[in-house]
Amino acid sequence: MSRKTALAAALIAVLPQMAWAHAHLKQSNPAKDAVVQVALTQVTASFTEGLEPAFSSLTLLDATGKPVDGSKAAPAPGDDKTLILPIAKPLPAGAYTAKWQVLSKDGHKTHGDWSFTVKP
Repeated sequence: MSRKTALAAALIAVLPQMAWAHAHLKQSNPAKDAVVQVALTQVTASFTEGLEPAFSSLTLLDATGKPVDGSKAAPAPGDDKTLILPIAKPLPAGAYTAKWQVLSKDGHKTHGDWSFTVKP
């Protein structure tokens, strides 16, 4: 096998693994498009990779795009893949969007959001 062929084979083997190295949203609570009727005390987002907490955030916006509550998300105790956003006051009925922006431990940035509804 020539050096070029060996290098190409090595890259083909490694590239798919590198593509999965980014932190993507794995699970959320409330779930995407959920309708909840209970008073939420927190919103959580779990990711596929460990996060750098100082460079990762989770915020909650109401239907007008205004930030809710002002609390700051923090990593779950003993779990570097999960962010927890505490909710101090009961959320009024309406539509909400949770926005996340994270830096994985391997240095890749990703972002996204999901929506849910609070019913009276």
